[in-house]
Amino acid sequence: MDFTLSDEQQLLREGLGKFLSTRYGLESSRAAAKLGPGWQPEIWRAFAEDLGILGAALPERVGGIGGGPTEIMVIAEALGHALVIEPYVDTVVVAGGLLQRAQSPAADALLEKIAAGEAIVALAATEAQSGDRWQDVATAARADGAAWVLDGTKIAVLNAPLATHLLVTATTPAGLSLFLIDLADAPEGLTLHAYRTVDDRRAADVELSGVRAVLLGADGAAWESVSRARDEGAAAVAAEAVGNMRKVLADTVEYCKQRQQFGTPIGAFQALQHRMVDMHMELEQSVAAVYLAVLNLEADPPQRARAVSAAKATIGRAARFIGQNAVQLHGGMGMTEELAIGHYFKRLTAVQYEFGTTDHHVARYAQLTRP
Repeated sequence: MDFTLSDEQQLLREGLGKFLSTRYGLESSRAAAKLGPGWQPEIWRAFAEDLGILGAALPERVGGIGGGPTEIMVIAEALGHALVIEPYVDTVVVAGGLLQRAQSPAADALLEKIAAGEAIVALAATEAQSGDRWQDVATAARADGAAWVLDGTKIAVLNAPLATHLLVTATTPAGLSLFLIDLADAPEGLTLHAYRTVDDRRAADVELSGVRAVLLGADGAAWESVSRARDEGAAAVAAEAVGNMRKVLADTVEYCKQRQQFGTPIGAFQALQHRMVDMHMELEQSVAAVYLAVLNLEADPPQRARAVSAAKATIGRAARFIGQNAVQLHGGMGMTEELAIGHYFKRLTAVQYEFGTTDHHVARYAQLTRP
């Protein structure tokens, strides 16, 4: 499998990597996550104005550059390497894809705001009874003249406390549909129960009681687009996890070169060398799996689903193995707030559950490949 980046994509990787290494500090991002608003608005504006990455994968008609899955992979991996908490995947990849396929003036207007760094959009799709089955939706929508009214509850909506807009899945008599809520209008009947996740992200449970919303796309025809958005989000967080794991492995190797036991660097012990080789092999398998997923994101739905589930399952196993072994090789220091390794370990743990758990994707892959 040949996956050589173009000159433009290589420049994107290098430019973003340089920006993050000089302007994105772990200490400041953790302070924003734990004690501040949960993100750094000035960084988000720089992503839009200085780097243009918020529009890199969006169409030119809305102020984007017209890139595709490969650009998203490059960006997500770089953001993962720096442990960026700003909601790139949820806003640009997931919501951006849904809005592009909605093909409406309201969707295009919001896409323009995303590209300009003026909007953050969260998808409210999960419910208490649905688990990994996003198509099992109890939230209901009813027509009220030209508008729609929503009633129901969504859980674990990532970045909802930061969002300017919500995309909500709900059922109508015609089937699953997608709706847009502008949070700037402080919609009556909408309640957010916000909290911080284990990996220092912001999320909320969302209660909807008679909330007025705008229908995006055709009534009852949202599942195909939502299913694709979920696969696109899974591939993006898998690429992000590759960036996480590259950093974790590099830090672990460097630590083992410096930490001494009995007057010898612990990296000289053969048992620990074997452990780090196993970590490297898990990382390389993950890289190949992400490449496969990215190359198939625009394929037919069954082929796309197989590739994405294979990547997500591979990433889930590797994230667990690399994260746990990195902490063990660092000893008790591995889980302290002072070392980066503990923060990366938390993110690698959370990645295993985003856009479908590892077990869900193993089961989906088995179902899709069954004779």
